[in-house]
Amino acid sequence: MTPFEKTPGWLDWHPRPSKPRFRVPEGAVDAHCHVFGPGAEFPFAPERKYTPCDAGKEQLFALRDRLGFARNVIVQATCHGADNRALVDACQASGGRARGVATVRRSITDEELQQLHAAGVRGVRFNFVKRLVDFTPKDELMEIAARVATLGWHVVIYFEAADLPELWDFFTALPTTVVVDHMGRPDVSQPVDGPEFSLFLQFMRQHPNVWSKVSCPERLSLSGPPALHGEQHAYRDVVPFARRVIDEFPDRVLWGTDWPHPNLKGHMPDDGLLVDFIPHIAPTPELQHRLLVANPMRLYWPEEA
Repeated sequence: MTPFEKTPGWLDWHPRPSKPRFRVPEGAVDAHCHVFGPGAEFPFAPERKYTPCDAGKEQLFALRDRLGFARNVIVQATCHGADNRALVDACQASGGRARGVATVRRSITDEELQQLHAAGVRGVRFNFVKRLVDFTPKDELMEIAARVATLGWHVVIYFEAADLPELWDFFTALPTTVVVDHMGRPDVSQPVDGPEFSLFLQFMRQHPNVWSKVSCPERLSLSGPPALHGEQHAYRDVVPFARRVIDEFPDRVLWGTDWPHPNLKGHMPDDGLLVDFIPHIAPTPELQHRLLVANPMRLYWPEEA
């Protein structure tokens, strides 16, 4: 694979996202998005599992403004490995309107951690999705978690629902706030009251330091995207799962676009329609404000919350 040869089947981000009908509350935060390169400026990691399209900070900030958001939380993409330069560059260019979630290795120095903090990083991400990353020993991850806890950072975990029983003990031993990406990727063909998703809800109930992102319906759905703008049943099979998490844990939920939607095949979502999905899972202004403003501000900008 050459440095700039995009992985076959990879879809570029939506070139003309619609203007959402749902108006997000003032100060809303897109709490899960990424930057990819540009590869000529910020090369992708040699050990990456995929080569994405370029999707830089200028495009991300233009999308932020079009959708009506005030801020972003940029999550380090696996294609960049532990080279956080693209992430740091975007945070520094944001004028304080972006925070970051980095990927770090055991070898990182305290000085380098402080530099990431000064740039706006407030968390680290541990990825357990086997098709995306190689296994990192849990003792190394636990050592990293202990070090970033002293900075007040949190740990973001990305895993698939079937792996939660195996990972439970490790997750519950983490010494930080823990944020789960995309509700642990539930199988939405199963009942919302079924054993798999009930275990995830039990995980959140028993551990009040655990938060969840109720994002990525386009990644979880089997029913697919809306045929028309504003359709009432877009990604309808995901709604009961996200509603359950928001209703039970309204102060521990976050939402994000996941732009530019890594590793999606089949369809590339219209980010405006993803915003229009929000009132289906957070139907009241109070829940919308918690999901989009109060919660992410408390986690990423506590000095302003």
